[in-house]
Amino acid sequence: MVGALLCDPVDSACAAGVIFFNNVGYLGMCGHGTIGFVATLAYLGRIAPGEHRIETPVGTVGVFLHESGEVTVNNVASYRSAANVEVEVPGYGKVKGDVAWGGNWFYLVRDHNVELAPNNIEALTSLTWAVRQALRENGITGAEGQEIDHIELFGPPQTAEADSRNFVLCPGKAYDRSPCGTGTSAKLACLYADGKIREGQGWRQESIIGSVFEGTVKIKDGKVYPSITGSAFVTAEAELVLDPHDPLCMGLRG
Repeated sequence: MVGALLCDPVDSACAAGVIFFNNVGYLGMCGHGTIGFVATLAYLGRIAPGEHRIETPVGTVGVFLHESGEVTVNNVASYRSAANVEVEVPGYGKVKGDVAWGGNWFYLVRDHNVELAPNNIEALTSLTWAVRQALRENGITGAEGQEIDHIELFGPPQTAEADSRNFVLCPGKAYDRSPCGTGTSAKLACLYADGKIREGQGWRQESIIGSVFEGTVKIKDGKVYPSITGSAFVTAEAELVLDPHDPLCMGLRG
């Protein structure tokens, strides 16, 4: 689960600004969060179908609200910084993966021995958490020493219309129930680098629970710009009450 804090944009050409956060802190970018954020802006009557721009901590992204309610996120430039990076993971042995940026840093693993199924969530979480710790302990990072805080496993899809299924462990040891927009962006950058997709070609990424994002890439000035399309729906409205007499009204701090 990801929260989105609605902010006034610095650039008046943008519809809004947003800061994403999860159970341990803020996120630079969130694809499924952006889709939900745009769907919510539409629900609030702040935007209409068409093109809009949203400010995020990693830069301004373009979005398109379709008449159907679907949302396309035109993400920041994404790229693979290292391929087939090997790390020794205690209890699991050697693991190989790609290091890539899609708005967050990812370590993407193709070869593993755990089936990507909902009844394996515990085993998948244990594996990906161990991989993340091993990357940190071995000094394997993203650009400029940034921590790789998302681990993504891939496997065959369970539906005919998808190209791949994934499991994504996010910061805070929580898994993503969506196909992960930034993770799909990172995957698209790797696929393009390997010559497995071409500009404009669709790639359908299935999540651990079967939801699907469709992605494509555009190339501009030699950089890969992924676009992710998906849906989100408003399910509730709530009002927080902050009682100054409540010693825990601002939450628990570790």
